[in-house]
Amino acid sequence: MKQSILLDTGPLVAFLNRRDKFHKWAVAQWGQISPPMLTCEAVVSEACFLLTGTAFGSDSVMQLIQRKIIATSFGLDENIQPVRKLLAKYRSVPMALADACLVRMSELHQNGSVFTLDSDFTLYRKNGRRIIPTIMP
Repeated sequence: MKQSILLDTGPLVAFLNRRDKFHKWAVAQWGQISPPMLTCEAVVSEACFLLTGTAFGSDSVMQLIQRKIIATSFGLDENIQPVRKLLAKYRSVPMALADACLVRMSELHQNGSVFTLDSDFTLYRKNGRRIIPTIMP
């Protein structure tokens, strides 16, 4: 069974922005991953916002989606109750919508690992108490 890679905002931005301090690490990781990486529209939105003002901007994110390197395979409509529960549970962290969606995606993709720079994923749990596998520096 192929491992699902669940892409967070940090590695996406680092991959596309040569000035990001994690750029080299992100590029090395991307080179080891078979596409598509799965993500959610909240991650895409965050990445596009963070890349505003760069030479390549959000278009580079759109190109990755168009080329099927990343796929937005998550529907918030169908997962609203579990996402709401996660946001409430981790309110004190606080948990961003993108993080809640990725935790939910890790529950739906049992063989998945979250590709992230966010250390909060060491705190988050899927299905109540299960550690979420991560790819992080």
